[in-house]
Amino acid sequence: MGPKPDEATIKRAGFLRKQIHHHNYRYFVIDDPEISDAAYDRLMKELLEIEARFPELVTPDSPTARVGSAPLEKFDTISHSMAMLSLDKGFDPSDITAFDQRVRRALKNDDPVLYTVEPKVDGVAVELVYRDGILESGSTRGDGYTGELITANVRTISSVPLRLEETRDSVMPSLLEVRGEVFMETSDFQKLNNRRMEDELPLFANPRNASAGSLRQLDSKVTASRPLQMFVYGVGRVRGADLSGHCQALEFLKKLGFPVNPLVRCGIDAAGAIDFYHELDARRADLPYEIDGLVVKVDSYQLQQQLGTTSRSPRWAVAIKFAAVQEQTLVAGIIVQVGRTGALTPVAELDPVNIGGVTVSRATLHNEDEVAKKDVRIGDRVLVQRAGDVIPEIVKVIDSLRAGSEKPFEMPTSCPVCGAKAVRLEGEAVTRCINRNCPAQLKGNIRHFASKGAFDIDGLGKKLIDQLVDRQLVSSIADIFLLEASILEDLDRMGPKSARNLVEAIVQSRRISFSRFVYALGIRHVGEHGAKLLAARYETIEELAAAPRQELESIDGLGPVAALSIAEFFSRHENQEIIGTLKQLGVQVVSEKQSAAKTKNLPLEGKTVVLTGSLPSMTRNEAKEVIESAGGRVSGSVSSKTDYLVAGDSPGSKLDKARQLGVSVIDESQLRGLVPEVS
Repeated sequence: MGPKPDEATIKRAGFLRKQIHHHNYRYFVIDDPEISDAAYDRLMKELLEIEARFPELVTPDSPTARVGSAPLEKFDTISHSMAMLSLDKGFDPSDITAFDQRVRRALKNDDPVLYTVEPKVDGVAVELVYRDGILESGSTRGDGYTGELITANVRTISSVPLRLEETRDSVMPSLLEVRGEVFMETSDFQKLNNRRMEDELPLFANPRNASAGSLRQLDSKVTASRPLQMFVYGVGRVRGADLSGHCQALEFLKKLGFPVNPLVRCGIDAAGAIDFYHELDARRADLPYEIDGLVVKVDSYQLQQQLGTTSRSPRWAVAIKFAAVQEQTLVAGIIVQVGRTGALTPVAELDPVNIGGVTVSRATLHNEDEVAKKDVRIGDRVLVQRAGDVIPEIVKVIDSLRAGSEKPFEMPTSCPVCGAKAVRLEGEAVTRCINRNCPAQLKGNIRHFASKGAFDIDGLGKKLIDQLVDRQLVSSIADIFLLEASILEDLDRMGPKSARNLVEAIVQSRRISFSRFVYALGIRHVGEHGAKLLAARYETIEELAAAPRQELESIDGLGPVAALSIAEFFSRHENQEIIGTLKQLGVQVVSEKQSAAKTKNLPLEGKTVVLTGSLPSMTRNEAKEVIESAGGRVSGSVSSKTDYLVAGDSPGSKLDKARQLGVSVIDESQLRGLVPEVS
């Protein structure tokens, strides 16, 4: 007989069960979670620990005894022939070692056990059933035993095969049950939410909820309009094929036409799984989809059968979670920042919260309309997310936690920096300060002017620019070229050597390509791509300045909004004056039009190139310029249309995808071989 639980522990267990049931409902049934995944995992872990210490507290309805939630009534239901159980979770690489020790104890085996390890994609689990190679049904996991029948919807997902591939070296099974994860890439998720914002529809909290909501549409046409994808991760029943292990099963599924995550690692021991955990965690932000951990599975089906399952999870697999990228916190206040174009941007000041190992105390609210649509108020409890180096943002307000004392936000009518009038022009989403001499705008303009895609002045960072403007040492972007070392060395965090290096960097930046110069001017709606289009059409800045709006609109890829912005920029006397001053101070603008006219003879003409990793002697921007000057196009993602992937040190998932698609992978020296001019 073990110790008896005290009254406080009994009450705590009851409270945890109630909370988890509530959050299961919001997460699985109505797709509207109130807490982050990390917070939910903490509740579940605490309840599991209590029930492990005091088994008499386990109740028939405990959430630890079942998976997920009951299916929605709006769909027909279907029973899974083999339960789709959830996985035990770990929260640290050491949990992989503990799992491995449990496995070997249970198997009474001192030899290393081989595992298959795969990324844990943050999506929605589904089961697909095929008979004689034809898709018969698709269903959600539901409560693990009974799911929702969503066949019409899964048929609309392009990565789901409707008929299996027949190959000479693979057997077509008479019955095949496939388990997979339906997900949405982060870029597609952002586009979907942008469209919903334009249509004044509620925004999805994250890609997982967008995927779940898309799969649960009664109208399959709506599902078809959503950018859903799928990776398969296992099988249920299989008739007509002899499979001895998980890795073999994945290879079998790949041959049949199923998408398998290219990052899956087969036949590794526990130490290898730990190494992969750290590798995957480091690459997490570069992946095109969200993952929240990895899954470690005993590879051998014979060993899996020996290990068996509990009532809620298999003993032969474990999910190891990464640090959270979403957390709940309080909006302590809302301030307004002023950008280089005068745009007033509301920013939420948050109670500091740790998200993925980074303390977050601010989150962008973008503009007045987004604040209104999300209905963010001072004093609200909100869900905040951070992915990689992306600025943290508020995903949603947790309405159910409002106390009634929260204060709505009002956009100011004057600039918080200079006090000038702030106006919102018709058709624009932002409010702007109308004072072109506003210090905040000047600081933003100088940061843009000195940035990588523009003059690329090394050492001219934000804090130094703030000092230069605040001390009135510069009053325009042209004043940068008047700075002297004797002035700079007296500034904070500067000295004689740093000052000389910065002056030298400024001198070196004076010779600049036409496209980079146009981009540096900071013309609204003209980014790096737009600047290159203009550089291919016009030879001098005077020629561009004199171009009529109708002519600008005729440039393929530019558009009427950018054309109007360019025409308005050059119609202002102060902008023409700045350009003249820059030339007087020695700025040399090099035309690109003549080289653009010779593209037929360029070595990479018509080729699409993708860059990944760090190159030994070229920056990413330098490599991009080399490729584009040779007639190539640089893309951000690998596809079947990619001609070359240039891979440097620490390449990301692009390398795996390139190998999967058969794309030519080259290094920097081979790139230089393709473009002899830079060798």
